[in-house]
Amino acid sequence: MSQSADVSVGDAAARDLLVDLVEIPSPTGDERACAERLAAFFEERGREVRIDEAGNVRAPADDSVLLTSHIDTVPGDIPVEMTDGELWGRGSVDAKGPLAAMAAAAIETGVSFVGVVGEETDSRGARFLVEDREEPDAVVNGEPSGWDGVTLGYRGFLSGEYAVSTDSAHTSRPEANAIQDAMAWWQAVESAFSTESEAAFPSAEADGNADGEEGASADDDAPVFEQVTAKPVEFSGGVAADGLSVDATVEAQFRIPPGETAAGIRETVEDELESGEIEWNEPIPPVMETPRSEVARAFRTGIRRVGGDPRLLRKTGTSDMNLYAAAWDCPMATYGPGDSELDHAPNEHLDLGAFDRAVAVLEHVSETLQS
Repeated sequence: MSQSADVSVGDAAARDLLVDLVEIPSPTGDERACAERLAAFFEERGREVRIDEAGNVRAPADDSVLLTSHIDTVPGDIPVEMTDGELWGRGSVDAKGPLAAMAAAAIETGVSFVGVVGEETDSRGARFLVEDREEPDAVVNGEPSGWDGVTLGYRGFLSGEYAVSTDSAHTSRPEANAIQDAMAWWQAVESAFSTESEAAFPSAEADGNADGEEGASADDDAPVFEQVTAKPVEFSGGVAADGLSVDATVEAQFRIPPGETAAGIRETVEDELESGEIEWNEPIPPVMETPRSEVARAFRTGIRRVGGDPRLLRKTGTSDMNLYAAAWDCPMATYGPGDSELDHAPNEHLDLGAFDRAVAVLEHVSETLQS
């Protein structure tokens, strides 16, 4: 499906959209008001748009490239204000800056656009999208990379809950209770992955040019990107309500680098079980795109045209691009204005000059992929 790109947005309208989106709170699960404002931006400019069953804002058009970013944010009330050319507010960086920049570029160039919901938790918007529409020719996912950076790789994600129970006993007894079992298990898990990382990566130096590509560079987190990271995110335990047992649970998350699998991580974790059991959630696989794809090349050219020195990045976290790469066999990358160090931070803010440059880069990329 294609629609003509005969409406010019302009820097002022793009910035107005950005401010409106940041001013409308949209923590995960409460994205509707923000989605309606985004949809109105397309309706006012004559574009077909709808909010689908999942809550995604979908503006189908030229599928030479799909521009997509997320509407939801993590919780947190940061007063919205403009200071010295910077917009402060929750979501200004993650990811309403990329979202607004993509909406403006989609209007200017006539390419397809989707604003998805739920990225900060279960990615329900992206999961619905890959099941509900055909594969586009290319994808640009919206997350902060800095206006002169483009992200080609993300680690995958695996989570699970460990649970253990022991009979209650007097605390003077020497036998370990469930809380101690859970603590010992987690220490063993951390040790197992620490040993694997040290064996595989004895040096902590960052990589040089990625894949030898001109203008390509690895981010400073390169050694971390290539390792499994194990992290407990919630630990609870105590005497059960009936007083007959001591129970403990650990919510754990694992980041999966390219070259590793969820099955391999599960095996390592389960090898450390002496008691208790683990219930695993559905994993998200890692992704590493080539810097030689037409999408990566278009970004390098576009960033240079706007006066930047392109940086090719690999991120230690996980994004919706992982799901798109698993479902669709097309070139893709992640891009957006903003310093990712400010993701979820209490001082989250976005440089508006960088936002304007990102819109220009996205327009160039979209036009290049259309040709």
